[in-house]
Amino acid sequence: MNNSSGTSLDSFAVSTSSHDGPENYGYSPSVAEHFDTHQSEHNRHHRPGRVVRVDRNLVLTAVGTELLHLPYPLDAGPPVTGDWVWIGPNRAGDRQITGILPRRSELSRKRAFEDSSEAQVLAANMDVVGVVVPVDRPLTHNRLQRTLVAAWDSGAVPLVIITKADLADVADDVVGKVILQAAGVDVVTTSAENGDGIDALLAHLPPQCTLVLLGPSGAGKSTLINALVGHQVQHTGEVRSGDFKGKHTTTSRELVPLSNGAVLMDTPGVRGFGLFDAGEGMGEMFADVEDLASRCRFSDCAHQQEPGCAVQAALADGSLDERRWLSYGKLQRELAALARRTDAAARRAYQREWHQKVVVAGKSQRSAERDSSERREEQRSKRKRR
Repeated sequence: MNNSSGTSLDSFAVSTSSHDGPENYGYSPSVAEHFDTHQSEHNRHHRPGRVVRVDRNLVLTAVGTELLHLPYPLDAGPPVTGDWVWIGPNRAGDRQITGILPRRSELSRKRAFEDSSEAQVLAANMDVVGVVVPVDRPLTHNRLQRTLVAAWDSGAVPLVIITKADLADVADDVVGKVILQAAGVDVVTTSAENGDGIDALLAHLPPQCTLVLLGPSGAGKSTLINALVGHQVQHTGEVRSGDFKGKHTTTSRELVPLSNGAVLMDTPGVRGFGLFDAGEGMGEMFADVEDLASRCRFSDCAHQQEPGCAVQAALADGSLDERRWLSYGKLQRELAALARRTDAAARRAYQREWHQKVVVAGKSQRSAERDSSERREEQRSKRKRR
């Protein structure tokens, strides 16, 4: 590929077509239609491009068969890896990003500091979110389900990718637990060192499909990428045996073309995945739980001791795993807390609810004290009569 930073104005007098976009980076007829839908008089002669990597000062962008280092767009907001963009001339005749198309999918998470309600966009326009689970460390139940909820909510399809299956004797046990926790999400087991499972993984990635990989540092993402590409494009690092922590060998999000026409996006290791407005993802990940809740006798059932509670009945007969129910409740509380930080109406409703609980508790306390006082008076009266 050529690496360029400028061109003449004549090169922009072209129309958008399936042959004009960066096909090595996922440009397809459906993407061309997406560009056509958002074409205007302003960008009629501009070219389609895709953000390959976002650096501190420049944006690496695929335009046709070229990779260009372009400045940040002036009026379009900050781009993220995977964005589809319009490329046009600037006043000096060089190329620039003139617009960012609406994202067809977007993977977001709550920013790292706990009190924040802001979203951090990790990737855009991906078709599959590969959640990487290594077998050489304890399986974190809540982290897996939290990440899968965010994956469903992104608009992409989640896929669990088990790595390092050759390093542990407990691989079968881990696979069984993951299948149980992933609730219908496809699971692929791989050993990148041996080449096992690579073809099965590629079978989930049709041409022009974009896969983003998510997983903690040291999960084997870089080794997996090298196996998928067929040669070393990512450095790999050692993982400490004591705490299973690995060095961040990936420092930025970047698109990598695969030989079968698909595109892969590596991401730096993600330690935690705070949810951000993931209501739809909860519905996908916990469809069975929400279906049970809809069968309760009362629409406002708290799923505690109410008669006719379908959730409690399922927990009692074992058809609903208690750990899954607890995870659902924990994630729902997290989403509710996030809503209270961003929604004044939700905050007022929450305050009214707690005020009512305090009032009821206060009445109960006063009633208990009154009953206790009456019992003491009755006991004293009995002693006097004796």
